[in-house]
Amino acid sequence: MAPPLLYLRDIHLTFGGTPTLEGADLSIAPGERLCLVGRNGSGKSTLLKIAAGLIDFDRGERFVHPGATVRYLPQEPDLSGFATTLAYVEAGLGPGDEPYRAAYLLNELGLTGEEDPATLSGGEARRAALARVLAPEPDILLLDEPTNHLDLPAIEWLEKEIGSLRSALVLISHDRRFLENLSRATVWLDRGRTRRMERSFASFEEWRDQILEEEERDRQKLDRKIVAEEHWVRYGVTARRKRNVRRMANLATLREDRRSARRVTGAVKMTVTEGDESGKLVIEAIDIAKSWGGPPIIRDFSIRVAKGDRIGIVGPNGAGKTTLLNLLTGVIPPDSGVVKLGASLQMVTLDQRRESLDPAATLADTMTGGGSDYVDVGGERKHVIGYMRDFLFSPEQARTPVSALSGGERGRLMLARALAKPSNLLVLDEPTNDLDLETLDLLQEMIGEYQGTAIVISHDRDFLDRVATSILMSEGDGRWTEYAGGYSDMVSQRGAGVARRIAERPANAKEGSGGPQDASDRAQKRKLSFKEKHALETLPKKIDDLARKASILQTRLADPGLFAKDSKAFAQLSGDLVRIEGEKAAAEEQWLELEMLREEIEG
Repeated sequence: MAPPLLYLRDIHLTFGGTPTLEGADLSIAPGERLCLVGRNGSGKSTLLKIAAGLIDFDRGERFVHPGATVRYLPQEPDLSGFATTLAYVEAGLGPGDEPYRAAYLLNELGLTGEEDPATLSGGEARRAALARVLAPEPDILLLDEPTNHLDLPAIEWLEKEIGSLRSALVLISHDRRFLENLSRATVWLDRGRTRRMERSFASFEEWRDQILEEEERDRQKLDRKIVAEEHWVRYGVTARRKRNVRRMANLATLREDRRSARRVTGAVKMTVTEGDESGKLVIEAIDIAKSWGGPPIIRDFSIRVAKGDRIGIVGPNGAGKTTLLNLLTGVIPPDSGVVKLGASLQMVTLDQRRESLDPAATLADTMTGGGSDYVDVGGERKHVIGYMRDFLFSPEQARTPVSALSGGERGRLMLARALAKPSNLLVLDEPTNDLDLETLDLLQEMIGEYQGTAIVISHDRDFLDRVATSILMSEGDGRWTEYAGGYSDMVSQRGAGVARRIAERPANAKEGSGGPQDASDRAQKRKLSFKEKHALETLPKKIDDLARKASILQTRLADPGLFAKDSKAFAQLSGDLVRIEGEKAAAEEQWLELEMLREEIEG
């Protein structure tokens, strides 16, 4: 196995109170693909920042191989001090990096490079930060929640882009499918320590459960041993006359072991308060349409939602997912067509931006509505402190203002408040944002057992596969199609994910287009992008440079005595030659495709 490019050994860190890290290890070899998992608040981001060299630790060792390049993606990137997004991304390039990649990656992520960082939304800032860390193709990529604020097309593109890099990867994410597709090994940070499994995240949950079951068996053995020792102390014949100092010391040690053992953080306890039974037909939409003064967002759309359906809504940002949700639930009227809501509907909504939370209100008042210390949940009256504990809030947080809560805590608070209200129709707009994997598991189980109807907007493919009975997919140009099953079933039926079908049909294409004249018009209107123009200009020189490098390597490898004199050098040169020839072939293919496109556009 190759020596590590970076390792952390026996890392200890305490911010006050319970230690965050107690002997954590992390080793990253060239080309490795690791996912770092653990509960919210377990210290994953802290460990990644230590690996990036951004924060100090109390005790332990950090090593980075001399010359290795490390790039870190924070959860909240800082773009201040840069005039444009392109300047921000280019500032992250090193002396030997390809300058064109800055503009290329921004273009792929939906940015022009001319944006003012001060005016960017959270999602746009996240995309610019992604371009900055990916552009240099570093030796080590440390990514903290890279899919946050990204829509499905961007997530699927990012998967392919990261998969094509040779960089070693350490990834923190709550997106299961993303972790499964990119990881080759899993590091679990639990109660301050790390455990490593040489398998992808797909095997993590089974492995974790086995470890926790073994711990529980060991804990029960320890408890039985303590009971036996206590019995001896109380009733042993020798003990009545003279205490056996050694056995008393053993008992004290056992008790200390039990006290000091850090137990697994409790699980969220979710109970949904179900309202009166709704009718069999929950929603019926007939030929509805909606626009906001521009191209139609929804047009000629019809659907019948029956009791017990779990509808997932997917599409790129800006496709109109929230607008469609608001139309179906009667929040806004359609421009044309009819929406009929069933009888006895009791709807509870979870909005994606947590906007309905008052930042000045305390956590307890937000849960109870103020003026009471009790919450009615499923017909049962519970004290707010007990209900807070069900969602992993400590009693000390009861008077904490909402503004002081983390993103994950706000997500749990919104769920706690929403699930306490009687309902037979759950409307969830991005409910998985900032939730850890264990909380996601329970949310999925809760939706699966819910007797009412659920409509969910989500970019989490695994979540949709687990809960949805059908998917509403944006096809572009205001058209929406319903597919039976979850997200993977939708992809199978369409033959493509979200991004590809949208790309095949221009946003300004008209219904029924696709004939020869339309194709000609599109070719004439098509222009080479900045990235394509730059590639056409620079690829010939790159191909020549690669050909020269390959020629030099071939000359050195032609030396008949090289292998006998230095087998390691021979192997290194052979590997370099294979890599360079692969890069040259890829560059030639890219140039040929762009040249053919240029000829087509110029007629």
